[in-house]
Amino acid sequence: MECDSARAYVEIERESGLAAPAPKHAIRFTVNDDLSQAPPLSRIAISASFTAEPIQAPLEFWSRQLRHPWAVRFAPFNQLYQTLHDPASEFARNRRGLNVMLVRLEDLGQFSSLDAEALVQMESNFARLLDEVARADNHFAAPLMFVLCPPSPGLMSVPGWAELSQRAENHLRAALAGKRTIYARHWRDVADRYPAEVWHHPDGEELGRIPYTDLYFALLATVVARQFDALTRPPFKVIVADCDNTLWAGICGEDGPEGVRLTEPNRQLQDYLLAQRELGMVLTIASKNNEQDVLDTFTAHPEFPLRPEHFSAWRINWDPKPGNLASLAEELSLGLDSFIFIDDNFKECAEVEEALPEVLTLPLPFPLEDLPRWLAHVWAFDHAVVTEEDRKRSANYEKVRAFKRAATGAASLEEFMASLGLTLHLAEMMNEQLPRCSQLTQRTNQFNTTTIRRTEAELAALAAGGRQVWTATVADRFGEYGLTGLLILEPRPTELYIDSLLLSCRVLGRGVAHRMLAFAGQTAFDMGLETVAIPVVETPRNLPARQFLDSLPGARISSDGPARVYRVNAVELGQLKWRPPENAEPAPAPPPASNGVPARLFRGYGNIARTLSRPEQVLEAVRRESLVQYVSADVPGAPATEAERRLARLWAELLKRPTVLVTDNFFDLGGHSLLAVLLLMRIKEEFGVELTVDDVYSGTLTLGELARTLEARQLGDISAEEYESLLREIEGLSDKEVQALLAQEEDNAGAESHN
Repeated sequence: MECDSARAYVEIERESGLAAPAPKHAIRFTVNDDLSQAPPLSRIAISASFTAEPIQAPLEFWSRQLRHPWAVRFAPFNQLYQTLHDPASEFARNRRGLNVMLVRLEDLGQFSSLDAEALVQMESNFARLLDEVARADNHFAAPLMFVLCPPSPGLMSVPGWAELSQRAENHLRAALAGKRTIYARHWRDVADRYPAEVWHHPDGEELGRIPYTDLYFALLATVVARQFDALTRPPFKVIVADCDNTLWAGICGEDGPEGVRLTEPNRQLQDYLLAQRELGMVLTIASKNNEQDVLDTFTAHPEFPLRPEHFSAWRINWDPKPGNLASLAEELSLGLDSFIFIDDNFKECAEVEEALPEVLTLPLPFPLEDLPRWLAHVWAFDHAVVTEEDRKRSANYEKVRAFKRAATGAASLEEFMASLGLTLHLAEMMNEQLPRCSQLTQRTNQFNTTTIRRTEAELAALAAGGRQVWTATVADRFGEYGLTGLLILEPRPTELYIDSLLLSCRVLGRGVAHRMLAFAGQTAFDMGLETVAIPVVETPRNLPARQFLDSLPGARISSDGPARVYRVNAVELGQLKWRPPENAEPAPAPPPASNGVPARLFRGYGNIARTLSRPEQVLEAVRRESLVQYVSADVPGAPATEAERRLARLWAELLKRPTVLVTDNFFDLGGHSLLAVLLLMRIKEEFGVELTVDDVYSGTLTLGELARTLEARQLGDISAEEYESLLREIEGLSDKEVQALLAQEEDNAGAESHN
């Protein structure tokens, strides 16, 4: 049945003209090689309207750079509709990763020529494709990234192209706006951040429908990897900024509050931090200064975009900055691995980096005029999803601080809790709450029983599959905190199993968890189940959740793999209430002290901004890395001439071979038709020689033979026989005859220069 479905969608593509025929000499090949015995859990699945396999090497480079193993898989050539609809497609089988669709307008049809009629058909087909993509929102387990790629220069020269291009861009933004699991990119937006002067490859397009240069494929891979990183890495939540020569130019303690200046780079940084605050980041200050001097500086400069009220906390004193950052983390009840520290002083940065390796430390670039480009390429500031709760985060932390101040000043904790006016609203999850609920599973660490991370599609599938997903909305006399908790219940034959119980750190210490478990006990009783089972998996960060479960009266504890399972009588759990300190829900634990081991696998975002911000840098790094293992072996048959050595390095890169000998055959080493096309493209780029498919597509082609062919072409396109004869003649000359010939060449060159 699945095969019939897939075949039907292929027929739909053909009838609508969406499956473009290959050119005369086109070679198509799809490679899905999983060479490792234990393939990574993450996957990037790519469906393209052109041959996109050259993107694999730079994507694998980024996988290694980010220390996030992922497999790269390709759907069949130009089968966009089938990939969207076939239940066995690469998109459908991608359970945890990113689906990517790369599309060119001119590939969406069978056009004998690019003219006005072709433009009309392209626009119609593009509109239809966008409609299908929009319907796929929340359909796959992995989110979908849709990239409209640049057209060929030939299409851009057709009258009416400019108008069509603008309409297509508008349609792209309108059709995919507001989609929860689809991220649209237009090639013009990409070019603003990653300009590439040479992007079209006419020879590659003719030979194998490879329309782009290696440079542009490196660019596309960078854009895809950046999106994947934003979707999957633990989020950063706090920005800690220095003041002197960071937020402003000058030293307020020496120049005086009125003497500091707001240079253009400083203004750009303040504007950027303010924009990050609007996206949900919490702003704080860590500055070695007198506090009053800093406050007076803000007062003396009303032109500053940032004001004191924009900062949720600060440590302005003469203490070491690592201690101040740890103090800020404790006040905000957030882990240090969610902090970004920005300072102009490299010494201060080095001290923080050494003492608190979990903090992402970013020294400002030098010169400071490079700041806009640098900020645009610090991936850590990217936000894949921004919810309404994110935008309220700074205001919510002010409520947390007010709560702590009131609790500290209360006559007794019991009296304080009685006056809290806590309200908890539990309701089954609605579709519009999926982004926030998924975000909670991704971000909540301290009060999270299992720390299972889930996408929107996975949460929706849980709810559709019979599990109860309950959202918790909390408020008290200090304000409303929004959707801050999640309770996932799985009814089993003999008990109610709590798949996940998690609460934002903003509402800990209020008895919310007691009420949520009481609700679970009442639910179990209503379903006729006697027991509630609560598994907890120990992590370095979820001590508050474990302490709370340890305080449950009458709990029976057993082991189930990595989890400890607490089983409580449903009736008793339904009567659970907050009690005074000895049994109280614990306040947020301070972030764990640094033990020298970063909580994140990757913190090199500053290095990316400095050294991998341009496509040229990425391509150079990809090629350099691919040749690290190449060894010119000191054995018979090792490359000897310059052409052989250069060609051997090229083969080693394409074939992923550590050593290549002159007698090696390209296809015996693993070459295939697609790699042969890529080889032709690279030879033209590096040697300036244009070969045909027939020159390399031979079962007997060796590296030595191809090197001699290249040398012959560079000498003036003489035949192989003439070249061999010339080599034999040169080898037969004596040293005296060679010197005489060289002297004659110099005389001839001098005469030509004189004339």
